[in-house]
Amino acid sequence: MKFWLERQRHLIDFTLASLARRKAKNLGLLAVFTLLVFVLASVMLFSHALRHEAALVLKDSPEIVLQRLVAGRHDLIPPGYLDAIGRIRGVQNTQGRLWGYYYDSVVKANYTFMVPPDGGIEKGTIVVGPALERERGLAENNGISFRSYNGQLFSYTIAKVLPRPSELVSADLVLMNEADFRAFFTYPEGHYTDIALSVANPLEVRNVASKLANILPDSRPILREEVLRTYASMFDWREGLMLALLSAALLAFAILAWEKASGLSAEEKREIGILKAVGWETGDVIKMKLWEGGLLSLTAFLLGFVAAYLQVFRFNAPLFEPVLKGWSVLYPRFELVPAIDGLQVATLFFFTVFPYMAAVLVPIWRAAVTDPDAVMRA
Repeated sequence: MKFWLERQRHLIDFTLASLARRKAKNLGLLAVFTLLVFVLASVMLFSHALRHEAALVLKDSPEIVLQRLVAGRHDLIPPGYLDAIGRIRGVQNTQGRLWGYYYDSVVKANYTFMVPPDGGIEKGTIVVGPALERERGLAENNGISFRSYNGQLFSYTIAKVLPRPSELVSADLVLMNEADFRAFFTYPEGHYTDIALSVANPLEVRNVASKLANILPDSRPILREEVLRTYASMFDWREGLMLALLSAALLAFAILAWEKASGLSAEEKREIGILKAVGWETGDVIKMKLWEGGLLSLTAFLLGFVAAYLQVFRFNAPLFEPVLKGWSVLYPRFELVPAIDGLQVATLFFFTVFPYMAAVLVPIWRAAVTDPDAVMRA
């Protein structure tokens, strides 16, 4: 074992010296390889982090949200629905929710008006999200007015600004008292926007949703897992769009690997011929060249992956943020939690390092099994 390790150390030393003799070519190859890994890893890390963030945000969301449809469009939940749902076996808790959208012509953005489930907001006061505070220059105890859709002007006092760590879900949020909400949107008493349900047995969620659809034919149950799949599909689509735009880089890498497989330069062939002439075995030559390709590709992979990690989780991915995050007037400012999928990293490693190693092996083997005189004369 000691002899084998010593042999590999000498091969690595010789490989490093061989790489240094063709410094310009190898540095250029390393730069191209690193850039390719950096771009692919950035898209992969950013998309996975967004999926992870969405899963965390939706983890405590209702298992089922029930909406009522009229002519295929979302309508108010009338009185009596809560009682009917409560009689369904398996339903643990039901809660009517009040929320709606309001377009503010001042900042040309939509706000989400909502009554918090636990109440706790005094009449005539509101709680606003951090992005709304930023865009409108608001602060606690300031006053703000909104003109409702029937033309009436309502004034409120800002009781609190929601904390910045919650900005991902509260950027455009306006929390208000139930009476204020019903007055602003002219909601009839006993009507709700939708109903949130919790199910006693998580395995029975789909059965409960099926019962809801049968008992209330004009309703649409939305499962939490369906919302998660929708977000996953959206991020997959955006990731695919980015990779399609980066297909030119993938094509360039394929051409690079093909060029490497097509043959060796005259200098490399002469070097192999000299090594065979001074007593190197075919296996030693192949090992040395494999070390050369391995050191180059592994260095490029590590440099590209670390640079991608820093770009995504340290600098908030300025290169890909507009495409992968989306766009909004009141856009939340948040830092992604580092989340790495081992399978994705292994896949990226396999499709970048292994093709290059395979491309290196073919011409090296051809030159190594050829007579040294013929190789040096070629």
